[in-house]
Amino acid sequence: MTFPGSSLGAEANVLNQQLARFNAEHPGIRVVRRDTPDAADQRHQLYVQWLNAGASDPDILQLDAIWTPEFAAAGWILPLDRFGPDTAAFFPSTIIANRWQDTLFALPWFVDVGMLYWRTDLMPSSPRTLGELVRSARQVRQRHRLRYGLVWQGARYEGLITNFLEYLGAYGGKILDGGKVVVNSEAGRQALTEMRDEIYRDGVVPSAVLTWHEEESRFAFQNGEAAFMRNWPYAVGLMQDSTQSRVAGKFSVAPMPAGPGGRPTAALGGAQLAINRRTENPDAAWAVIDYLTRPEQMRERARVVGQFPSRMSLYEGSQLTAELRIPPATAKRVIEYAVPRPVTPVYNQISEILQIHLHRALTRQTTPAAALARAQSEMQRLLNRVGLGSGAPTALR
Repeated sequence: MTFPGSSLGAEANVLNQQLARFNAEHPGIRVVRRDTPDAADQRHQLYVQWLNAGASDPDILQLDAIWTPEFAAAGWILPLDRFGPDTAAFFPSTIIANRWQDTLFALPWFVDVGMLYWRTDLMPSSPRTLGELVRSARQVRQRHRLRYGLVWQGARYEGLITNFLEYLGAYGGKILDGGKVVVNSEAGRQALTEMRDEIYRDGVVPSAVLTWHEEESRFAFQNGEAAFMRNWPYAVGLMQDSTQSRVAGKFSVAPMPAGPGGRPTAALGGAQLAINRRTENPDAAWAVIDYLTRPEQMRERARVVGQFPSRMSLYEGSQLTAELRIPPATAKRVIEYAVPRPVTPVYNQISEILQIHLHRALTRQTTPAAALARAQSEMQRLLNRVGLGSGAPTALR
């Protein structure tokens, strides 16, 4: 039986160790790791080629958080409810992201969430509102002569969607509501206007972020050039290395702040484990998934790779104190604000549309209102065309 996974670094090493232990404890099953690209788009393309051809190998699939409904609707992965997983043990948002048509198709392996990094040596606490964030970014930047107040990811790619989702949630908005696109709302317009104003009106975010991905933001914050940064958990360990980071021991993390009418919001990422519908060994495949998502395996991944476990109970007491590079209570607080991106089989197409129009608004080619109106119209036409829109034929449902 095969399990595709990373072939690089600590992530590959810990998976190899865990699969070796599984094989030793289950002599009737042998699972081997199959190398796949680390880049999400390349891995997705490879999976689609295999599964569309009806291949039974690989038996187990590591999915991005946004792939589960696509693969489920295509009939490529096996429903998991028959195995009786304890879904209540996992953070609710991670289970929501892995259901399609009220059926569970994947189990969350580890969690990724967007969060706010802030300089503990320059301010006493993290901001609680977007207004406080802007004021603090401006004041700290001026007082300490920093190059930037706040940095985030604004290039036209998936990272822009996750950043926008957090601002959108801060104002109480959503992208989809069932089969209806609702991004062109008052909350949506406020969120996109806020992002644009942070660049051009408030001057706390550099216009350069409109070409930045995660690493450009990390380098700016790590080099001591920014007071705040929105990014993913992977940056914590890298920036705590005093040999390469000027902010080692001088930063912490918090949820992204709320705006009027909303709440702190963290875009949900991470990895899920699913079973190839064509596998010849579904019960053995489930045994592997069950093993890899047990508490002891998650704790080991947290310690070796720094990835956040998806089981809520692990954040109680001091279980993760030695494993995570930030206080477990802080990590849990951010994860509890996690929101999945739209759970739909056509998420990639929806994201492409939204990326284009968000970026046009942020680069002042159009207004936030016009951008969201156009995006909503195009996304709704897409949903209607494939039978996923409100009142449309249920082609994929």
